[in-house]
Amino acid sequence: MRLVASDIDGTILGHDGKISDRTVRAFHACRDAGIELVFVTGRPPRWLHPLEEQLGHTGTVICSNGAVVWDLEADRLVSARTLGIDAVLELRRIIKELRPAALFAAETLTGFHLEPGFIENGSSELLAEFTPAPLAETLTPDDAVVKFLAIVREGTADDFLAAVRPAVAHLASATHSAPTVAMLELSLPGVNKAVTLAEYAKALSIDAADVVAFGDMPNDVEMLRWAGHGYAMASGHPDAISAAGQQAPHFDDDGVAQILEARLAALGIELS
Repeated sequence: MRLVASDIDGTILGHDGKISDRTVRAFHACRDAGIELVFVTGRPPRWLHPLEEQLGHTGTVICSNGAVVWDLEADRLVSARTLGIDAVLELRRIIKELRPAALFAAETLTGFHLEPGFIENGSSELLAEFTPAPLAETLTPDDAVVKFLAIVREGTADDFLAAVRPAVAHLASATHSAPTVAMLELSLPGVNKAVTLAEYAKALSIDAADVVAFGDMPNDVEMLRWAGHGYAMASGHPDAISAAGQQAPHFDDDGVAQILEARLAALGIELS
């Protein structure tokens, strides 16, 4: 275990925005033992404050499902893979034909663009600062889109993904990570958490066999397959569970902490 790679939401962070004390201790013990830590999330860089405030993490974070690498300590972009505006508007057209009720948003390197109605009842505090407007009016050729979002109010995310993924495969990689919302996340073709994590590990001369990874949703599938020791949360999506070689206990039972404690103990490291 030379590198621990973990998803954030639903894996170590709950709906209350908290990381448990037990999980914090387990990550600190890994860091103190000289084990590299990297967090691999669908979140954009501006939503990484739980890592800083609760874990004291100041290292690299792989964001936006692998499209962005962010240096948290320096608060700067390391690298990005982006969709062009023409591709984004074509994706919107294709998805709209398949699901006319779909609404859209675009995550760029400098902000967030969302259509009217994308946020139901204005309920998202994280997005309250952004003013809804048609994407064709707010996106410019200079905008670099790292993640394109599509949402519908009926059906499941699995059904939505099954309908959209084959239709847009030539333009984007599609996945989803919201457990109760039918929302898709689309990135540049070939971009996912595993691709960027593999590059990060290679730069540290760490093989996949020495990587322990944790995740819970379809956007973690490739990462869980790639890591030598991929653990899906018992509370996770069936696709993540079937993709992973192993399973961590339920999120509510501090599953990540349990696995890390056991693996550290096997190395002769006991948590204080």
